Amino acid sequence: MAPTFAEATAVRAIDSHTYAANLDSEWCVGSVPHGGVVTSVFLRVAAAHFHTTLAAQNQPHTISLHLEFLRRTQEGSATLVVRDVKLGRQTSTIHVALSQYGLEEVVGYLTQSNMDTETGLSLRTPWSLHPHPLPPPADFAALLTPGKDPNWVEQTEKPYAKFRKVSNRVRTFLPREGQLAPGLVDEWLRLDSGENFTNESLGFVCDHFPSVIEGLWRREMNDKGLLSFWYPTVVLNLDVKKTLPPEGVEWLFVRVQTKCVKNGRMDLDIVILDDGGEIVALSHHVVLVVGSERNLAARRNGQTKI
Repeated sequence: MAPTFAEATAVRAIDSHTYAANLDSEWCVGSVPHGGVVTSVFLRVAAAHFHTTLAAQNQPHTISLHLEFLRRTQEGSATLVVRDVKLGRQTSTIHVALSQYGLEEVVGYLTQSNMDTETGLSLRTPWSLHPHPLPPPADFAALLTPGKDPNWVEQTEKPYAKFRKVSNRVRTFLPREGQLAPGLVDEWLRLDSGENFTNESLGFVCDHFPSVIEGLWRREMNDKGLLSFWYPTVVLNLDVKKTLPPEGVEWLFVRVQTKCVKNGRMDLDIVILDDGGEIVALSHHVVLVVGSERNLAARRNGQTKI
């Protein structure tokens, strides 16, 4: 039985600045743990660190995250070492490095604050999603019954589901008549386990979506079937705008869009909204587009480079 999201991203303190995690195969793409799961592990380390070692800072919320994926991670145990970089009154920053089998594989900086006590200038901007997304479901409970919503339908045929095992852990709902434009994906997400999304889940939410290049591929390749690609993240940034309730939320909306796919590399801009249409988080990724065989290639001499 697959572990729940909470179990798959759980961390355990070894000492004041060292944490252990276990990356499970059921939350992998091929042989590599899903990058969003790894990102949520980093968020859980930050939450734990500021709840214990740095509790006096009273900064429980990650407001910014920057990760560099140096090498392929793999299922199994991982160690995360924290370095306190800057401790401040309004914000504090830590550096976290994830290692497996003696190799440093993912490194990042996370900035913490207390979003419940933040004060300062707030202004409304004229920004909105373009093209405007379809109306949200009027009844999210009814959305779980096929055919009940006129605009959204569950993705039941998931491409390469055995390769992308992580896709079986999430229920994804897409526009019934197809995406609004090539290079763009709109979706509503719900964890298959019934768990709610929390702020620590945002690392996963910002990195889980159907292939954003499928529409572009069909347009340029005259409907030739999409090849089996792997999309390893090189850099992931997350800007958190809102705290979710402590008990979490069941549904989140995600828009993913790319501006340029060139020479096996693409950008991704991600907007996460709650069911009231408020911005929860923004994210930007630098991603490679490579053959899926790269994911499954043997790891030689301890090397796990992408």
